[in-house]
Amino acid sequence: MAKGRRDILKIGYPKNVCPMSCAPELLKIGEVSTQANLPVKTIRYYEDRGLIQAAQRSPGGFRLFESGVLNRLRFIRRSQALGLSLQDIQDILSISDQGSRPCHSVRHKFQQKIEEIDRRIVELHHLRQQITALMAEAEQAEQLDAEICPIIEHAATD
Repeated sequence: MAKGRRDILKIGYPKNVCPMSCAPELLKIGEVSTQANLPVKTIRYYEDRGLIQAAQRSPGGFRLFESGVLNRLRFIRRSQALGLSLQDIQDILSISDQGSRPCHSVRHKFQQKIEEIDRRIVELHHLRQQITALMAEAEQAEQLDAEICPIIEHAATD
């Protein structure tokens, strides 16, 4: 190693000073929007909900985000795709932000989601039976007196 290079390594940087290469990359909200493929409005909403945080504001007042927010946004979108609510996601992220792994909470939320899906399947099956019965009686029901559509107006509801 050249003597000059060794001297630079020995000197280092004063405390609280970092060369540009180690400072986190800050992205404007529009850049985050483009890279995350999310509307700016959604990113602002997530920030308002506490799901993400802007690292700072520019002198002009623009939100500036660390590039790590992109991973967090991907996590939020994956969680939503799996049926978790924003409140569920916020709970999970809160546990993670405190330095713990939220896997136990995730398993519990998924178990609740499975139970909810099972209830919904039963409801949908019942609705399908009702509509099938209405379709079988539709031709006769069309002859009944009604203001808009006798098939619906004369349907028995639970």
